[in-house]
Amino acid sequence: MSQQKQGATAKDAVALLTADHDKVKKLFHEFERCDPAHQGLKHDLAQQICLDLTIHAAIEEEIFYPAVRAETGDEQRVDEALEEHASVKELVEHLRGMAAGDSELDGTLQKLRACVEHHVTEEEQAMFPSVRQSDADLVALCEQLMDRKEELEHEFGAQPVRGNNTAEAEGERSATGQAGS
Repeated sequence: MSQQKQGATAKDAVALLTADHDKVKKLFHEFERCDPAHQGLKHDLAQQICLDLTIHAAIEEEIFYPAVRAETGDEQRVDEALEEHASVKELVEHLRGMAAGDSELDGTLQKLRACVEHHVTEEEQAMFPSVRQSDADLVALCEQLMDRKEELEHEFGAQPVRGNNTAEAEGERSATGQAGS
């Protein structure tokens, strides 16, 4: 069943999407706490945030939102979520074009964080409870979301910037690749 794919981390679609939200929140927090002198690491964190948001938005738009529409009939809430995704995507594209040390990186990431936090609040406080009360098969939906997420990660060649043993390597990379402020 679904627990075989990614351990017991996601029992249903809402849990999976909430875990994605939590991961991105942690990355935003890590970016904020990052030493301004480590521009390479800040850039890498921003790129990881962009990748995670791109994959998350795709699985929501392709699989989750159509299920929400079908099960809850809440067209307005889904349309609002799609509009919020469009704003996030614009900021993600802008961030993807930035180099390490770009003077706009921090400000643009703060704008992205504000958009994402608003969107997450809307989903977690309104959409997710609504879909939980519906007849949606959230376990089957989770399987679909995880399968598509895995495909997209493979397609994008997703390799986490932050991981169990990558922090030291990233610190070295940012220190050697840094050419001043």
